[in-house]
Amino acid sequence: MSDIFVIVGPSGVGKGTVLRELLEREPRCWLSVSATTRPPRPGEADGADYFFVTPEGFDDLVLEWALVHGANRYGTPKEPVLRALDEGRVPILEVDLDGARQIRRSLPEAEQIFMAPPSWQELERRLAERGTESEEERERRLETARRELAAVGEFDAVVVNDSVSRATDELLHIMGLAG
Repeated sequence: MSDIFVIVGPSGVGKGTVLRELLEREPRCWLSVSATTRPPRPGEADGADYFFVTPEGFDDLVLEWALVHGANRYGTPKEPVLRALDEGRVPILEVDLDGARQIRRSLPEAEQIFMAPPSWQELERRLAERGTESEEERERRLETARRELAAVGEFDAVVVNDSVSRATDELLHIMGLAG
């Protein structure tokens, strides 16, 4: 069993929903909050929604990062992850495929788990029903999903999210926290 878990999966697979249930069921788990170089939006709180940092201080803080929309960097700050470990918590890092690859280099002991949809058609349906993206954005996300699904062999475990409760059970089992 690893002490740090990295969760990756395509947009619309239900990572956030499964992780919310996991956190409700297992108080030892801790979900990492990302750092970003963008300024806070109205209503966002530093340390809760994101850690808002300067571009100059960003690189020394993170385990992995990505440039989003060509403007701002987002990444996983290492200090809170290490603090959570010291406190006996189980850190969970929800990142994209590139972030997982970066973490694999910096924290090879972290267990990497891929969350997959039960089928391609179900992923398309979930993204469409979510209604949060334009058709163009949905197609972009599906293209990214194809790349992510092609990399599934890079991961230590795969959890198919065909049911939130069952996927959560499986994650807890993989993490050594079941029953």
